[in-house]
Amino acid sequence: MKIAIKASHYIKYSIVITVLLGTVFQSLGQQIKPKESGYATTNGIKMYYEVYGEGQPIILLHGAFYTIEMNWSEVIPELSKTRKVIAIEFQGHGHTPFSNRKLDIVSLAKDIEGLMDYLKIDKADVAGYSMGGSIAYQFAIQSPTRLNKLVIISSTYKTEGWLPEVNNAFDDFKPEVFDDTPLKTAYDAAAPDKTKWHPFLKQMFDFAKETFNCGDSNIAKITSPVLIISGDNDGLDKVELMKTYRLLGGGVAADLQPMPKSHLAIVPAQAHVTLMMQTKTIVGYMEDFLKNK
Repeated sequence: MKIAIKASHYIKYSIVITVLLGTVFQSLGQQIKPKESGYATTNGIKMYYEVYGEGQPIILLHGAFYTIEMNWSEVIPELSKTRKVIAIEFQGHGHTPFSNRKLDIVSLAKDIEGLMDYLKIDKADVAGYSMGGSIAYQFAIQSPTRLNKLVIISSTYKTEGWLPEVNNAFDDFKPEVFDDTPLKTAYDAAAPDKTKWHPFLKQMFDFAKETFNCGDSNIAKITSPVLIISGDNDGLDKVELMKTYRLLGGGVAADLQPMPKSHLAIVPAQAHVTLMMQTKTIVGYMEDFLKNK
């Protein structure tokens, strides 16, 4: 199956909001320690992972420039009460070393399958936020037999899934703004080689210059149940989001036919970053969705 996909403009949006509000995530701190952590050799790189809890596995995919701690510190303690939670850090992020391997979503999704092979996990649920959500969509397309259920938080499978102002507002954004931010602090705290900061930024900005589209037909072929969680003002185009939900079998009159296996949740009064701070809401939606057969 041929998949036409590149990186996305939405990373520019993630960059700015993370710089502005990254202190929020960083201040939360990791509340529990992993029972296991290490590096999986996958797809030509060494990728850092942490494991919490016991039970049905779920893999967590963070947003652009985030670490496990910044993105999932409040969610992991809740999910790990009943599940085996596996959190990763993508190429160049957090503890995962910088690599000269070109960043693209196909490779990043393949890294997830490699991690599963390394940990001897046949199938898992996958949840992704922002950039991690786009990679999660790609994983569902290229590795369908490895996926149970999919959770997408404030993300899209195509550039046009974001509002035009998101795609166009940050064309002149300069990487120098990162040098005195919580993102740099988090990078220095985890990176194996702190001298790779600027090469990492350049790689991510190159990644952000490309548009992407996983393809409507590929999304429509996803057979796993999908939960989409979006803030009402998180930068996603809600018309496009509804089109996505229809591709997944939703948007029907469920009084007249069976309820779709995929679900859509729009959380009121939430932006892209603040949505991820609604731990009780997000975990509640996830637990209800994941426990249903």
